[in-house]
Amino acid sequence: MQSIMNKTTAFILIASLTVLASCKEKKPSQEIIITRQEMAKPQSPISMQDYKQATDVTWMNATYHIEVVRTPSDSLPMVKDEYGQQFVDNSIVLTVTRSDGSVFFKRTFTKASFSSYIDDDYRRTGILEALIFEEVDDNRLEFAVSVAHPQSEDEFIPLEMKLDRDGGLTIKRDNELDTNGDVEGDA
Repeated sequence: MQSIMNKTTAFILIASLTVLASCKEKKPSQEIIITRQEMAKPQSPISMQDYKQATDVTWMNATYHIEVVRTPSDSLPMVKDEYGQQFVDNSIVLTVTRSDGSVFFKRTFTKASFSSYIDDDYRRTGILEALIFEEVDDNRLEFAVSVAHPQSEDEFIPLEMKLDRDGGLTIKRDNELDTNGDVEGDA
């Protein structure tokens, strides 16, 4: 009887070792699996939303109304990203009116308006993203302008534009970016 128990115990021990050995972690194979991923096909041209900023300011001892209106413009050349996706460029109308309603300044801006301040890459693949009133500075109205790669939060050329009391504009690259974390909305 003891012989049968020893054989049974031995059988159970061998079976347990076999089960444990089969549960041992297998080494990953050295096979390389290549999957082909198709590029997403470009969709119809993408455009930004219309945008309007309106504010009243005291300038030259009088009240002026500033209005900035951005609209996508199908009449401007489209831009393409590296995947062939087309984007509609924008035009922006800046209007400054006096308190009596007469127009002091009105001009439509496109990316071409800032061509001499941007590089070839942005002339080819950028869009006019924003023109935003910032402040009255040294008797001039100061605006922030950006020409950006479409759908990119951090790829843009910042410009500073100032409007003087004679209706003259000065434009330059803005090398002093606001890094306080203040972020304008989709402008």
